[in-house]
Amino acid sequence: MPHAPPLGALLRQYAAGSALACDPVDQGLLNRGYRLRTTRGRYFLKHHFDPETAAPEAIARQHRATQRLAALGVPVAPPFPARDGRTVAVVGGHAYALHPWIEGRHRHGSQLTAAQCGRLGALLGVVHASLERVMPLQGHAGAEKGARADGGARGDVSAPDTAPHPPGGRTAPPPCHAPARAGGARAEKPHAGHPATEAADPDAGPDDAAHVDAGADPATAFALIDDLLARVRRHRPADSFDELARHRLLERRALLEQHVGRRPPHSGPVGWVHGDFHPFNLLYRGDAPAAIVDWDRLGVKPRAEEAVRAAAIFFVRPAGTLDLPRVRAYARAYRRTAGATPSELAAAVHRVWWERLNDFWMLRWHYERGDTRADPQFPAASALVVWWTREYDAVCDAFAG
Repeated sequence: MPHAPPLGALLRQYAAGSALACDPVDQGLLNRGYRLRTTRGRYFLKHHFDPETAAPEAIARQHRATQRLAALGVPVAPPFPARDGRTVAVVGGHAYALHPWIEGRHRHGSQLTAAQCGRLGALLGVVHASLERVMPLQGHAGAEKGARADGGARGDVSAPDTAPHPPGGRTAPPPCHAPARAGGARAEKPHAGHPATEAADPDAGPDDAAHVDAGADPATAFALIDDLLARVRRHRPADSFDELARHRLLERRALLEQHVGRRPPHSGPVGWVHGDFHPFNLLYRGDAPAAIVDWDRLGVKPRAEEAVRAAAIFFVRPAGTLDLPRVRAYARAYRRTAGATPSELAAAVHRVWWERLNDFWMLRWHYERGDTRADPQFPAASALVVWWTREYDAVCDAFAG
């Protein structure tokens, strides 16, 4: 088995028995996972391999977050502690974690009914609201108060339609042809005495102001397009991927030239987010979500943008369009449980659209790194940017209407 983990040294740190079988789990672009069976049961063994997310202190923060979320009833799979109480095991300079094996399957948005799409949106809303409760932010001065007076998750994710509306009723969305400028950072004051909100909490996020940034710079995108086009021309032998890449790069340059004046000014309300909420990081058991996994991208970022970004992955069709009726059910439930306003979602739609317009990560992996694992996603993802630009008003209305 390639990259076989050091099972003997690892299992000696846990009360998990002796290894009987260990098989790699293929899915995932960042880290390595293994289905592990021992004399004590079945586990998921994670090798935190990606250098951007493998710092032991960052992994430990992810673990504390999932432990706190589990205590609130959020479906997650916190790691097991080792004999010394730590949840990160370092062997040979590599970091590992042992999690329960969650039996379940992944489901794309096309496999969900309208009610299940609502439940998905409500689940992400509960994640954001619960993270806001257990993971404090620094620098609250001047921030807007959160929409929930109690700071906790609101509503039952199994019945999102019964969740109450934000205080003060719904806010009418801004005109979708002129996206609203996102407001400043918002964070709710933590509850005094909560174990996750002490002043010295190592999981306190950075100051909100550090996360108010400008949108992607089109000048950088134009330069990157030229570089990628040159790489496409040099690639031999040319193949169908090169042909599609060239077509999409020329198309994207024309779109950027047409819409260069629509760069968003700054980000919206920030908070702790999962950071990578998509179908391969959510396991279903039957029709119910069983566990949200892979918290490697946990961080302080604009919350509504994660909601839009996730929908663009869950509900994209093979031809590169979004299933807008499903998006609408998902977004309405998300707004109710997260306490997000329609104007926040409208601004997030604009920022994620702009981000997609300026982003070329799949082509950079292919041509700069020689990594083709994301190639199957490229046709739909690249077509989505074009369709989203053309159907901008309809997409905005589905999220904010």
